[in-house]
Amino acid sequence: MTRDTGEWSMQDLAKAAATTSRTLRHYGQLGLLPPSRIGANGYRYYDQDSLVRLQRILLLRELGLGLPVIAEVLAGEQDTTAALRTHLELLRQEQDRIRRRIESVHTTLHKTERGEQLVAAEVFDGFDHTEYKDEVIERWGKDAYERGDRWWRSVSDADKKAFQQTHLDIATDYGRARAAGLALDSDEVQAIVQRHYEWIGIGWQGRTVVKEAFVGLGEMYVADPRFAANYDVHGTGTAEFVRDAMKVYAEHRL
Repeated sequence: MTRDTGEWSMQDLAKAAATTSRTLRHYGQLGLLPPSRIGANGYRYYDQDSLVRLQRILLLRELGLGLPVIAEVLAGEQDTTAALRTHLELLRQEQDRIRRRIESVHTTLHKTERGEQLVAAEVFDGFDHTEYKDEVIERWGKDAYERGDRWWRSVSDADKKAFQQTHLDIATDYGRARAAGLALDSDEVQAIVQRHYEWIGIGWQGRTVVKEAFVGLGEMYVADPRFAANYDVHGTGTAEFVRDAMKVYAEHRL
């Protein structure tokens, strides 16, 4: 930062924002963050308005918005103070959701350690099914996500809890089977997988869960920590056990 003009060089701004000069240059090329001026030496400089704008960009990125959408949001905002107040409220909502997630995981851990029955409403408090939107669209297409989203929004809270509880019970049984050392191709394990397959079918709204999709789901349970946590809470390695059991089922029954 220069002492007299209240400006930041690209390098100083990147360091302060924990990002890179390349990122700032990219934002500039997209018109998201133009420099307040360019020096005679060709260096880019940013003023205090630039700092506020960059903060908005980074905050919106954390909310999952793409750069084209962020450009539209910023272009439509004339009152910076009002925009920051709106974003502060969004952050408070996110803070509350994270707090509820922490309490949810704490409750799950506590009950699992004590061998108590888990309750779906507690386990999934603070979780939002739309956070998996990009994964679903990438793997199975936008139409698949929209059908599933419409179905989920149409069911009652009681049916949602029952649906979540069914999966919770399935995950628990997977954990017990793994802990007991049961073989992947045993009747007991494959019966659990059958229930799992039927549970997935409910969400797929009558569409056939084909072999490739079922195996792909199993791989995703391991590859994505968010999914793996749903199973590994019942013992480290349970997610891999689920994936492998699903592969056996798919090879022999799909």
